[in-house]
Amino acid sequence: MNKPVLDIKDMPSPIQWFTLSLQHLFAMFGATILVPYLVGLSPSIALISSGLGTLAFLIITKWQVPAYLGSSFAFIAPIIAAKTAGGPSAAMIGSFLAGLVYGVVALVIKKAGYRWIMNLLPPIVVGPVIIVIGLGLANTAVNMAMNNPDGKYSFVYFSVALVTLAATIVCSVFLRGMFSLVPVLVGIIVGYVYALAVGVVDFSQVTKAKWFEMPDFLIPFVDYHIHVTWDIVLLMVPVAVVTLSEHIGHQLVLSKVVGRDYIKNPGLHRSILGDGTATMISALIGGPPKTTYGENIGVLAITRVYSVYVLAGAAIIAIIFGFIGKVTALISSIPTPVMGGVSILLFGIIASSGLRMLVDSKIDFGDKRNLVISSVILVIGIGGAVLKVSEQFQIQGMALAAICGVLLNLVLPGRPQTIENMFELETENSDDHVA
Repeated sequence: MNKPVLDIKDMPSPIQWFTLSLQHLFAMFGATILVPYLVGLSPSIALISSGLGTLAFLIITKWQVPAYLGSSFAFIAPIIAAKTAGGPSAAMIGSFLAGLVYGVVALVIKKAGYRWIMNLLPPIVVGPVIIVIGLGLANTAVNMAMNNPDGKYSFVYFSVALVTLAATIVCSVFLRGMFSLVPVLVGIIVGYVYALAVGVVDFSQVTKAKWFEMPDFLIPFVDYHIHVTWDIVLLMVPVAVVTLSEHIGHQLVLSKVVGRDYIKNPGLHRSILGDGTATMISALIGGPPKTTYGENIGVLAITRVYSVYVLAGAAIIAIIFGFIGKVTALISSIPTPVMGGVSILLFGIIASSGLRMLVDSKIDFGDKRNLVISSVILVIGIGGAVLKVSEQFQIQGMALAAICGVLLNLVLPGRPQTIENMFELETENSDDHVA
């Protein structure tokens, strides 16, 4: 373990503080604004909610866990479905309920330990569900890359997407240091410049925008009434199955990077509660659900700056950015094919990270049990199967796939024993998991 440049509670100098915080902001920026862009929510609210969520997480984990929380990709398809069914308010109610599930899980872990959740969410269930998330979004990415606003194929638009994709890949594979951690941001910038050159950017709203502008908050009881339906619950809540597992994975990797066992101290229950609280805060102001970010863990690993003050600084800068109208307008002016080009790689990486989880966990597909569980999850999830009990009660797609996977894992014989010491096992594996 390398000696830290700044340890958890070390206070950086003002200039150092600002520049190090800005690095974390850049690391999460591209992916965090992509989620609201895809689901039709406000990018400025996504930035503000990520900052507020990160501060809440740091407080709940007693300023011991240096993590940044950005927009969760796992909720993209459910949010789109919830918005289609009941508008933005339905998506916010569903997000809040998913965050509430985190709170319940945190309470149970505090009382009963974490062994039960590892039994419920082993890699053979979570890996295929993550693959479903990535491949289920593949069509969205390709349509954004190829089609113009009229929905027709456009060579110019596709060229923008391909240039963006190429820049993102080059940055990710060939560049080193901080540049390798912000490939999404670099890809968006290069794609945007190319899009300007070929005339598919409308820059007029940026010039008209004010420097200070109040974001379009979406507040319950002010902008909408609370109306919980089974549709909302079944669309959004089961996704917590995946994001909880993602959270545990990130905590294990972070423990290895920083050299502290965060599963034990401050405890997995605190970090899960922090993640859930961030998601609930986001839902209360109109932002997407939150999750810890692998990109920011990568920044910690490279810089060896673990100071929670740096993460808090990044959160405050993100909140300030959300109130700058020029920034919001600039984000809104990014052409669809630019985001489509980035999405081709990002959604593929999500699917590949599911495969990687299976490989790292040494899942044996010669075992019929594993083969059955993964096969059912993949076909039900990607095929878009729907279980309709009534018009008000139906489970579909990824949610149904996740539930089927959990049930099959519980009822089929031959379930392997749960890992006793999660931290020690993780230190034997690689330290750059990204989900």
